[in-house]
Amino acid sequence: MDAASQQKILGYFIEEAKEHLETLEQGILELSEVVDDTERVNELFRAAHSVKGGAAMLGYTSIQKTAHRLEDAFKVFKDNTITVDETLKSLFLNAYDVLQELLEKLQSPFGLQEEEIEKIMGEADPQFSELQKYLDRLAVSDNRDPVVSPEVSPPPATPAPSRSPAAMGLPFGQQVRELLQQMLGLFRQDATPECRQQLQKLCIELAKLNKKVKSWQQLLKASHKAIANPAHRFSTLAPIVLKSIKEAADHLERNEPERISLPTDLKNLAIAQLPYILIPTEPKEAAQILNSAFSEAQLAQLVQALKHRA
Repeated sequence: MDAASQQKILGYFIEEAKEHLETLEQGILELSEVVDDTERVNELFRAAHSVKGGAAMLGYTSIQKTAHRLEDAFKVFKDNTITVDETLKSLFLNAYDVLQELLEKLQSPFGLQEEEIEKIMGEADPQFSELQKYLDRLAVSDNRDPVVSPEVSPPPATPAPSRSPAAMGLPFGQQVRELLQQMLGLFRQDATPECRQQLQKLCIELAKLNKKVKSWQQLLKASHKAIANPAHRFSTLAPIVLKSIKEAADHLERNEPERISLPTDLKNLAIAQLPYILIPTEPKEAAQILNSAFSEAQLAQLVQALKHRA
């Protein structure tokens, strides 16, 4: 997969993450009211969960870990009765600032640098520990097990890499992220028949994760068919296929199967007989893609067609 396609996938993630950040910030600012509204608590939980999933798929461990910690913190509201005070709200805002800073660094011209990650995460660790400890003190037992801080919880056993996510018994969302990470790795390789076959197998594995939802099955079938077409470049396939599957999986995790639909771009890839390319609106980028996709004769025909249309 070329740099332009990788940048496009990153752009999708950042765009979606910004929306979730707005949800998180607003929810934290109104935390006193949110804790009494189950749906809004779930909304905060889902926002953190979605950022975690997207970061995990793209390999941004620091963002994944930070979103996961926020997700764990919001989960306490689902399991306990918490009285919100200004200290708790301030601790949550500090945690939110960590996630926001990481995402801002990621979309900066130089990206998220290793030195910056170490500095940000090093400063964040005591903040998240303080947040979790304060939540533990505020939690009121409701005949449930005591809240346990993630920092002191025993780490889950690492499954053998030779086993599939489904065989490891992982939750649906984690299985999807594991398989999407494998797809991303294959899309970054040359578009050989072997790579296409492996990608198609991953589509089948993903389809098996939920055999009851017809729209999920149709989306994976379209992905399988699009990947099989040797006319389609990986740089074209990757942004559309990965984004479509991730969004559909998010709907399934939220128990919203009715919101899954087959995106037009993916449908076109599945039925197209000729090569299918995506053209950005920025003229220079569009020109680069057209130059790489068409011969001089084809470009001349395209220019004439555009002149005729004008």
